[in-house]
Amino acid sequence: RFKVSLSPEHITPDWDLSRLYVNNMGGSKLTVVDQKTAKPIGDINVPYPYNLYFTLDGSKAIVVDDFMTARYIGNNGLAFYDRKTWKLLKFLKVPFTGVDHMDMSADGTFLLASCETSGMAVKVDTRTMTITGSVRVGGLPLDVRLSPDGKFFFIANQGLSGVNVVDSKTLKVVRFIHTGTGAHGLGISRDTTKLYVTNRIAGTISVIDFATQKVIATWKAGASPDMVAFSADGSQMWVSNRYNGTVDVFDPKTGRIIKTIATGANPHGLMYWPQPGRYSLGHNGNMR
Repeated sequence: RFKVSLSPEHITPDWDLSRLYVNNMGGSKLTVVDQKTAKPIGDINVPYPYNLYFTLDGSKAIVVDDFMTARYIGNNGLAFYDRKTWKLLKFLKVPFTGVDHMDMSADGTFLLASCETSGMAVKVDTRTMTITGSVRVGGLPLDVRLSPDGKFFFIANQGLSGVNVVDSKTLKVVRFIHTGTGAHGLGISRDTTKLYVTNRIAGTISVIDFATQKVIATWKAGASPDMVAFSADGSQMWVSNRYNGTVDVFDPKTGRIIKTIATGANPHGLMYWPQPGRYSLGHNGNMR
């Protein structure tokens, strides 16, 4: 355990896997962590880092400045930085409140970001750093993951208690999958056949089969399951319980809770490290 700054939200591996970043939104800092020693080695000053992502080619870091009300809409957006120098390239204001989570398209030319309190998702060209489209999904959209075949974006929707499926080419909602009250975080199984959805209010986890896009199992979880991380071999699934001060370790094949770990208040964007993959796209370990 070590001290960071105010309001740490997520832990993010750098694109080249060389170090880790703690996103301290309240402190306007990224705490840099040596991934070998698990000790902090410095800070990078960036305004309001709620979340952190990287472009597919590793040239840009994208800091998500998540402001959930119209009063602060001028600060709500995506800050693009040179990943190596941390020089600001552009701050892209997002006109929909609560920009939150994202994932990249298969070829990395664009990203799709959820905007929680406006019920929207926004498409951004990663080369020009401009908004090129949007889709209304309703509710409270949160975590976003691209399907393994690159055809669909899955968006956890806490307000609608399920998952929106958005066609990555047409940017149209093609399906809604009901999971449970407060659908929040998403995790992809190591064999890429299943999507795990935390239902934070229901206290359950839903398992979606990617091939059929249907729920095939629902498991009892802790009282407030939030973010998901897998062990390197995929045999364990770690889930933070945001308002209960614990992390549950699941067997992802059976849904059995192997262990519950006390963490202290408000565990959120947990990460399991190291992970297999060539590079990191950010968040709490989205790898490719």
